[in-house]
Amino acid sequence: MLNKAILCVDDEQIVLLGLQDQILKHFGDRYRYEAAESAEEAWEVITELHAEGVKILIIVSDWLMPGMRGDEFLIQVHQRFPDIVTVLLTGQADNVAIKRARQFANLHAYIPKPWTEAALIKTIQAGLRKFDE
Repeated sequence: MLNKAILCVDDEQIVLLGLQDQILKHFGDRYRYEAAESAEEAWEVITELHAEGVKILIIVSDWLMPGMRGDEFLIQVHQRFPDIVTVLLTGQADNVAIKRARQFANLHAYIPKPWTEAALIKTIQAGLRKFDE
């Protein structure tokens, strides 16, 4: 069983499928790939993975989601799990939200939608280097 994971959070299932497809295509079976359609669902996934001893390396999250905005979600993640690399992927976030995420969630990167596969993979590769140190 794989003990390292990448989690994608977006309220649009088509976006989640696209992200997972691109990440899987590049990284293959090196990681476990998880998806959640809201911050609430993401916390359930995080709790389950943590209980199973799976380390979440990176979370790629949308900003505009029902219930909780992505910057707030990533701030909460950083407070509980400061080693997780956080990435905000959105076409909706304003500069204030991005600045908040940089300041309080140790935001690794902001990727605007629509994204390119190259930008996504490059960002994830850079985030994963943190774990090679």
